[in-house]
Amino acid sequence: MEQIIAIGNKKYPKLLKEISNDAPKLLYYKGEWNEDIFENCLAVVGSRHLTSYGKKITEQFVTEIAAAGITIVSGFMYGGDEAAHSATVKIGGRTIAVMPCGIDIIHPEYQEKLYNEILEKKGLIVSEYEGKLQPALWTYPRRNRIVAGLSKAILVVEAGLNSGSLITAKYAKKYGRKIFAVPGQITSEVSKGTIKLIKEGAEVATEPKDILKYYNLSLTNLPKT
Repeated sequence: MEQIIAIGNKKYPKLLKEISNDAPKLLYYKGEWNEDIFENCLAVVGSRHLTSYGKKITEQFVTEIAAAGITIVSGFMYGGDEAAHSATVKIGGRTIAVMPCGIDIIHPEYQEKLYNEILEKKGLIVSEYEGKLQPALWTYPRRNRIVAGLSKAILVVEAGLNSGSLITAKYAKKYGRKIFAVPGQITSEVSKGTIKLIKEGAEVATEPKDILKYYNLSLTNLPKT
């Protein structure tokens, strides 16, 4: 069952509210809304055409980061988003999936199992769109601003030069968020975006501890269950 949080509600995510005119007036959601899920969020994004290297790195980083208690935020698409959400639920962590469609739609629909696992692990499915609004070209970049807005930092694993991941990183920069990028092969199309980010000042991330240090966390901070 869908539920709604308005921007004027004290439970509305504080970081998201800070993006001012870009903040959605309403958030539709599924799952159990606990405010602490928003305390330490990291956006993890990557190419829809994730390579085996990108998948391995995403799983390695997210497994340790989520285990340390950080909420993983992503956009639920196949590729990088899927790898981030999947690694989180596998370790028993919490993740927020920001949808580019109406809250009553699972998109892509073949990820229904992952969708349900996110909710079972006390994660959230959120959207600024009600009902069964179908995703469109314009809804994806709008979705990306929420992914960035919810998070203290963003980790870009693989990205092409004209990718949604770079759009999310652009929003992150606009909102003053920390940007981490994983280096890849300079000949790879899905590394050209991350190389661009590094040249523009993104911090190079070569191990999960690079991100955990920014959040002042370590694996010893693993919450008791």
